[in-house]
Amino acid sequence: MCKKANLPGITLGTANQSTYLKNIPVPGDKLQYQDFVCEFLVDEDLENYHQVYQWMTSLGYPKEISQYQELKTKNRFYPNTDANDPYSERSDGTLLILNSNYQCVGKVKFHDLFPVSLSGIPFDATLEEVRYFTATVTFKYTIFDLIDKDGTEV
Repeated sequence: MCKKANLPGITLGTANQSTYLKNIPVPGDKLQYQDFVCEFLVDEDLENYHQVYQWMTSLGYPKEISQYQELKTKNRFYPNTDANDPYSERSDGTLLILNSNYQCVGKVKFHDLFPVSLSGIPFDATLEEVRYFTATVTFKYTIFDLIDKDGTEV
């Protein structure tokens, strides 16, 4: 149901090596990854929107702390996860890159995804044409891998 997605950018920090003439930039040791943003078509029953909403409210427990505990012990999304795993509220995800014939030419595998933002849905009964609702979700993650069509990491 993904309509638009971005391949996030990465940034390598730098350090300066001091010399008596000038500072010389040298590669740093930490990568910073931009957020993964996906715009998706909301299905007829709002099921995909509701799943992301539940995931976020379980992480943020707006009503009571037990909401987060339920996510850890009765993981609705991944029931076979270990409740003691500190990353059990996260998920891996794969973005398929398709060519013009809808054949997979590559994959982006995200590790330890979790949602941090979910857009609203603008309902408008005054529109005369059929309009499909979309929503945007923003994810944080630890790292991503680029995988070519043969399954080899690039």
